[in-house]
Amino acid sequence: MQAVILAGGLGTRLWPITREIPKPMVPVAGVPYLEHQLRVLAGQGVRDVLLLTGYLGSQISDYFGDGARLGLHLRYSQEPKPLGTGGAIRLARPMLAETFLVIYGDSYLPVDYAAVLRRLDSSVALGVVVTYRDPTGITDVHPNIAASNGLVTAYDKAGKSGHDLDRVEAGVSAFRREVIDLLPGGDPVAFEANVLPKLAARQLLLDYSAPQRFFDIGTPERLKAIEELFA
Repeated sequence: MQAVILAGGLGTRLWPITREIPKPMVPVAGVPYLEHQLRVLAGQGVRDVLLLTGYLGSQISDYFGDGARLGLHLRYSQEPKPLGTGGAIRLARPMLAETFLVIYGDSYLPVDYAAVLRRLDSSVALGVVVTYRDPTGITDVHPNIAASNGLVTAYDKAGKSGHDLDRVEAGVSAFRREVIDLLPGGDPVAFEANVLPKLAARQLLLDYSAPQRFFDIGTPERLKAIEELFA
């Protein structure tokens, strides 16, 4: 089981904190935030972790090294320039397993990762997205997914389309490596905007409902919420 962590963003909404450190290295409860993610993966038996780094990425590789301290085998794919999430995944293609998890480098959701991959492996779908129903708006994220009978029927990252969007993308997903062929040429390119809507339209994207809410460190307010969680 392979986990791919998107850890290359600029984290501009957390400036000035992220002016000198990459967002995954922002301290939370005494350690870099990324360490909390990696410990959850290790605790579930995930050993193969590929970190897609970009902005100030050497700080991540210098700190975590090969991952042995955490019981992991860490590898890195460093962007030579900002490529977007799609470009970063495309660059890492030679290092990807046939099926792999994708985790946002600023999200925290200790879901059963093996179950997410099993859902993909037991189907003819090309992807699975973990979603969360958030009627009270506790996550402070606009609903961006519609689903029915276990299938994602619509995806809109901005959550502004006319579809009946009632779920939030929870920061964890799984894909078959061939989805990279759906990306257009050129960089930067967003994986979400260029792959997920296509899979949904072809009924090849499954919904996996999370039983608990997710957290992220995308804004100062959300960072405070996750610090309170770990405290």
